[in-house]
Amino acid sequence: MNRALPLAARARVLLRDPQAVLSKVAVHLVEHGARIGEGQGGMTLIDFEFCRGTLHAERDSLVLQAEAPDTAFLHEIKVELAEHVEEFACLPAGSITWEGDASDLDAPPNFRLMTVVDAFHMTPHMRRIRLSGEALTRFASRRNLHCKLLIPPRGGTPEWPFLDQNGRFVWPSGPGRPAVRKYTIRAVDPDAGWLDIDFVLHDHAGPGSAWAATARPGDVIGLVGPGGRSVLPAARYLLAGDETALPSIARLLETLPAQSRGLALIEVADAGEEQAIDNRTAIDIRWLHRGAAPAGTSAVLANAVKALPQPDEVDDLFVWIACEFAAFKAIRVHLRREWGLAKEAHLITSYWRRGWLEDGAETLASASALVASIGRKVLGVAQARRKSIMGPSRAR
Repeated sequence: MNRALPLAARARVLLRDPQAVLSKVAVHLVEHGARIGEGQGGMTLIDFEFCRGTLHAERDSLVLQAEAPDTAFLHEIKVELAEHVEEFACLPAGSITWEGDASDLDAPPNFRLMTVVDAFHMTPHMRRIRLSGEALTRFASRRNLHCKLLIPPRGGTPEWPFLDQNGRFVWPSGPGRPAVRKYTIRAVDPDAGWLDIDFVLHDHAGPGSAWAATARPGDVIGLVGPGGRSVLPAARYLLAGDETALPSIARLLETLPAQSRGLALIEVADAGEEQAIDNRTAIDIRWLHRGAAPAGTSAVLANAVKALPQPDEVDDLFVWIACEFAAFKAIRVHLRREWGLAKEAHLITSYWRRGWLEDGAETLASASALVASIGRKVLGVAQARRKSIMGPSRAR
C-alpha cells in the first residue's frame, strides 16, 4: 500500500522482550491477510488492503502505529494490533492505550442506527426491509455481503453498545440489550442513503424474523458492519443455497462480471417463493422446489449438487454454497471428495440448523465476540482473496 493514509494513532507498551512479541504478532497476522515488510529504522510494516500498522521494538518497549483512510478502519486496525500484542505478551485485555486520531470515540465507528423507510413482502415468506442511514459506501462492496443487526427488545427501551476507554466494544447487560443476528445486505445505494435486507419469515420466529414481520416505517434498529466473506475471482461459478442464501446469490448474480459463467441452484418451497433476479451474468439459474417438506428436511439441494457432472477442470471454478447444516455437510463432503476442490476454491457454509432458534440460539456473549471481531474480518479482505474459511451460522 503506497497511498497516503490521513488518520494515525500511536501507542507504547512496556515489555521485557519486545522483539519476541513483535515477531510472534507479525507471523500470526499473516494468517489475517497482512503483508509483512520492513520499514525505516527497523520498523516492521503490517500492511492490509485498506490500512496499515507498524511495530517497532525498542530496548524495553514496543511502539505501535496505526494508519487508515477513515475512522472505522483506524479503529479496526488499532483493535487488531492491540489485541494481538496483548495476547502474545500475556497482558490483560485493555492494557494498551492509544493516542492520536479516533482516540476519544464513545461509539463504535462500524455501528450505526438505521431507520425503516419501507417494508413489503417479496414472496409469501420473504419480507424486504429498506433501512436508511448515513455513510453506507463501505456496504456497497461485493466482498463484504453481510452485517449484524442489533434487534431491540419488544416493548422496551433499547441499549446500544459503546466503546470503553481502550476502544473495545462494551455490550449492555440490562433488559434493553439487543438480540444480534447476521444478515445479507441485499442491495445498497450509498448516495441515496439506504440498504435492503431480506428476511425469511417462518412459523417459529426468532428475534430477526419476528421483528421483520411487524417492522414499519420509523422503526429503529442497530447495525454493525460490513463483514463476512464472498466469492473469489473466477471464470466459472457454482452458486447454491436455500432461501436463506437467496439474498446473497441474487446480489452476486447482479454484481459479478458480465462474462461470469456457471450455474446457480436455489431451493425454495414452491414456484410462489421464486423471485425475479436481475441476472447480469451468463450464469444460469435453476430453481429447486422441495414441495410440502419443511425447510431443512429435504435433500433436493444436496441431490442436485451431487447430480452435477464432475468438471474436467476446476482451476477456473469457484464454488459458493450456503444452506441448512445437514445439507451443508453432505455437499461439502461430496465436492471435496469427488471434485477434489481445494480449500481456496470454495466457500461452503451452514447458514442455519434445523431445530435451533434462528442462528443457533446465539448467546449475547458469543455474539459480542463475533461483532467485536468484525474489524478483523474487514481487515481480512485481502485474505479472503486467497483462501476460503467457513463462516458462522446464520439467522433465518
